[in-house]
Amino acid sequence: MKRRLLLTLAIWMGLGGAGLLALSPAHAQPRYTVPSEQLQEAVAQKFPRRYPVGGLLDLTLQTPRLRLLPELNRVGAEMAVDAAGPALAGNSTGIFDVDFALRYEPSDQSIRAHKLRVNSLRLSGLPPGPAALLEAYAPAIAGETLLEVVVHRLRPQDLMLADGLGLEPGTITVTAKGLVIGFVTKQPR
Repeated sequence: MKRRLLLTLAIWMGLGGAGLLALSPAHAQPRYTVPSEQLQEAVAQKFPRRYPVGGLLDLTLQTPRLRLLPELNRVGAEMAVDAAGPALAGNSTGIFDVDFALRYEPSDQSIRAHKLRVNSLRLSGLPPGPAALLEAYAPAIAGETLLEVVVHRLRPQDLMLADGLGLEPGTITVTAKGLVIGFVTKQPR
């Protein structure tokens, strides 16, 4: 009875942090929304990143431009790439394109990229040898630069109501406007 009253009161008052903690009519569970702009801002703080490739190349990955892929429940990231090093006659530029799923990490209350998939790594004017090397290293580069990157961190006040109700973030759904984080009953740890 107390839980229902608290949940109704919170929904009525529109409590929440940057997102809105609200009741989803279809599932009767609270949810938290994260706008796409916040995702882009959080990821931008982690870039640019430099990645050495076998002592032959140095890649600098610029801030990714995120795109939401609701039909796949994934987020895409396209990054400008600058390459230089002994394997190249000069500097080269290009595009690195990946997409990834999202997971909740309870230890620091973050939403993180995982299950990365490399779509392409294209550099202009690259000779065949270095191009093949980069193609082989592309999954490692993606894993090193984006795997487990925090795309959003929930604040304690964002989780206060859910925590009081014995709930924790569960499902993460990518929509055209951002993320919708659904809550589930807390699991003992």
